[in-house]
Amino acid sequence: MTALVVDDEPALVKALSINLRARHWEVITAADGAGALEAVAKRRIDVVVLDLGLPDLDGIQVIEGIRGWSKVPIIVLSARHDSDEKVAALDAGADDYVTKPFGMDELLARLRAMVRRAQPSADGDDSPLIEAGSLIIDLSRKKVSRDGIDVRLTPTEWHLLEVLVRNRGRLVSPQQLLGEVWGPGYRTETNYLRVYSAQLRRKLEHDPSHPKHLITEPGMGYRFEL
Repeated sequence: MTALVVDDEPALVKALSINLRARHWEVITAADGAGALEAVAKRRIDVVVLDLGLPDLDGIQVIEGIRGWSKVPIIVLSARHDSDEKVAALDAGADDYVTKPFGMDELLARLRAMVRRAQPSADGDDSPLIEAGSLIIDLSRKKVSRDGIDVRLTPTEWHLLEVLVRNRGRLVSPQQLLGEVWGPGYRTETNYLRVYSAQLRRKLEHDPSHPKHLITEPGMGYRFEL
């Protein structure tokens, strides 16, 4: 089992690493958010232990970045005791939240329970690189290319594509897309979806009038097909 420990406190990282390795874990460490995202993108990680107070990115941003493509269990370690911080971390995709200081035995028990509950991904769903015909979508770097040429997307276009790719092969309702991309106050603005899905097709499909990947099911929703 491999654990990624993300914290900029060397003493804590050392203590966690010693305790995990003593229990036959492989341990990878990162001192900032960028290093954490790179590690999850490049290695198979079984659990992430993440501090929220990082020098480059806020821990919430790291959670959201990982959740863009991976279901790896994430346990937050933080000195922040405010309930709003806990809610924000859990809403962003964290699986558990432990406040500092903490008991090592309890933390290790939570890690074991989390890994037991995690579903193994035998079909490669945790890969940040998605290939769909001539498209290569990199969920970790937020990039997409067609026929080997980078395609420039606006932040909103990317967010819409990302939600569809994360749910690839499944129908996503207009309400879900509007809520995730624009926010809960936009769930009736279906014209936004028509405009932005058309823009995505023009940029990503060889024949936008007969799309292969960005599919609209009239009156039902949208789907991304590989």
